[in-house]
Amino acid sequence: MAEFQEKKIAKESAQTRKVREKLQKKLEKLEKKITEEALQKKVLEIHKWIAKNAGDRIVLKAKTISLFDSNQNTAQTSRKILGVMEQIQKDIQNSYEGKDAQEILKRMIASKQETTIIH
Repeated sequence: MAEFQEKKIAKESAQTRKVREKLQKKLEKLEKKITEEALQKKVLEIHKWIAKNAGDRIVLKAKTISLFDSNQNTAQTSRKILGVMEQIQKDIQNSYEGKDAQEILKRMIASKQETTIIH
């Protein structure tokens, strides 16, 4: 069995140590600012903001919103997608123009058989 070998870690450089200490001091200052009073003050600010903007709210009584609603509330199709759909429809119409339905079906079936034989 292979023996467990501890990896040797290089000593911390003076520059790295200074940066680490500086970050630790910043974190300590931030932690000191988080007090019960500061939290209560922030809660009051949030409540005031909500009350101030209550008039701009949209009441959603007719429509429920959930994260996974099986596309019941889908967005409208974009103009770009509508353009692509129209182009595809035109291409299909142009490629089958002047041919009867039976001829098209025969070709489709023949191409299916060819791909089945190849695979």
